[in-house]
Amino acid sequence: MVSSPRPVLELNQTEVLDALFAVWDDIERLLATVPAADWRRPTALPGWSIHDVVAHIIGTESMLAGTPTPESGVDVAALDHVRNPIGELNEHWIVTLRDETAEAMLGRYREVIARRRATLPQLSAEEWNAVTATPAGPDSYGRFMRIRIFDCWIHEQDIRQALGRPSTDEELTGPAARQALDEIAASMGFVVGKLGKAPAGSRVAFELTGPLARTIRVAVDGRAAVVEEFDAEPTTVIRLDGLQFTRLCGGRPLCGSRPSAIEFDGDAQVGQRVVDNLNYVI
Repeated sequence: MVSSPRPVLELNQTEVLDALFAVWDDIERLLATVPAADWRRPTALPGWSIHDVVAHIIGTESMLAGTPTPESGVDVAALDHVRNPIGELNEHWIVTLRDETAEAMLGRYREVIARRRATLPQLSAEEWNAVTATPAGPDSYGRFMRIRIFDCWIHEQDIRQALGRPSTDEELTGPAARQALDEIAASMGFVVGKLGKAPAGSRVAFELTGPLARTIRVAVDGRAAVVEEFDAEPTTVIRLDGLQFTRLCGGRPLCGSRPSAIEFDGDAQVGQRVVDNLNYVI
């Protein structure tokens, strides 16, 4: 049994699954329109093409459905872009599926997503809230599925950027985008306090603009934590487009389809240090 050193996050199963299924549908519709030759286009992720991104999604959902990770016969740990054991698992799937045609890959994607869609709504509340290993440490299975929303959604954006077909403002207001941003927001205490080293007493506000507009507030009081409201004015404000924020958090370069300016109010030195350390994704 996996145990958690912190409170377990219990999330609404229907809301999370609606968003997860929505991003899976969005990816399927997008891939169905991509010519076979374009599947080999490079993405912003080092070493990965669109084909590789889809292989990663197929591999992760296959593992969650109980399929063992294939042995590719390649020393994936030696690849420059592989940084940890999770990356090694991902890469075995990518290497194994690299010679598959675009048509076969879309078929694989549809098959494993259909399996997952059939299984996930059947989980009991106890199973949904049970503590399990997740990329963010021990937490509920529901939290893991919200992380899956973030992962799939940001990979949809990777595919769109590689194709030169960025999401419209309307597409960025859907449930998957909101849940992906919820998941990112949950890690901002770690980013501001641990990575950005904001000093005690700091009140850092991320003011996100555009279709993903929201304000994320982090107070450093002993330990940095996301809060609903501050008890005083923020000491640092970081203002930027919401999609660009998600890209920085995922270690991606800023995209040309959204405003790229990053503005600071208050302690700009702390703000810049936080921005420089936004990439928290493993």
